[in-house]
Amino acid sequence: MTARVEAVCVSGSDLLPLPDKRPNRSGIDKRPVPGRIAVGELGLDGDVQVNKKHHGGEGQAVYAYAQADADWWAAELDRDLPPGRFGENLRTSGLDLRTAVIGERWTVGTTLLEVTAWRTPCANFARFWGIPDLVKRFAAHGATGAYLRVLQTGELGAGDAVEVVHRPDHGITVETAFRIVMTEKSRLAELAPVVEYVPERARAGLAAKIAARSAAVS
Repeated sequence: MTARVEAVCVSGSDLLPLPDKRPNRSGIDKRPVPGRIAVGELGLDGDVQVNKKHHGGEGQAVYAYAQADADWWAAELDRDLPPGRFGENLRTSGLDLRTAVIGERWTVGTTLLEVTAWRTPCANFARFWGIPDLVKRFAAHGATGAYLRVLQTGELGAGDAVEVVHRPDHGITVETAFRIVMTEKSRLAELAPVVEYVPERARAGLAAKIAARSAAVS
């Protein structure tokens, strides 16, 4: 099965209100858009990231979620989960994002994208779906989707092929890295090869955690 983009989604100006929260809006509610969409260094044209301390930036410019994983959740929750419902920019098919390797590169349309990290579920996600224990359930399932860095700007659209053109030899996948960081911290040293790929805002913190764990066991 050829990997492809099923839908391209942006939040635009239709932001999710968050009563009693600061910032009191969120760009998680994304909707499919037609045609070709320009992709800059910091994301898709028209997309909005409100809380830029934790969202967006060079290493989280684009977020992809797989149709197969969305189908699993749709069956689990008995609800429709159309493109954009995970806050994703790209709903993909034919590509197992759980086994995507940190640092692998994709060509999509005229862009070149690099897998940088897993998605850590947050309270806004649970609020958006109206499921109080969603963070715990999402973390346990492990299908986090993948954040992407834009290495080459361009444009893309629904129907575009997703071609993996480079895959680092370290073999550390998105799901493996997520589980180590969340629940298997004794394995943190294994993440040393991915530090150079993670979003810049997370790089120093991850390196420090790896160093601290290595010192503790030496």
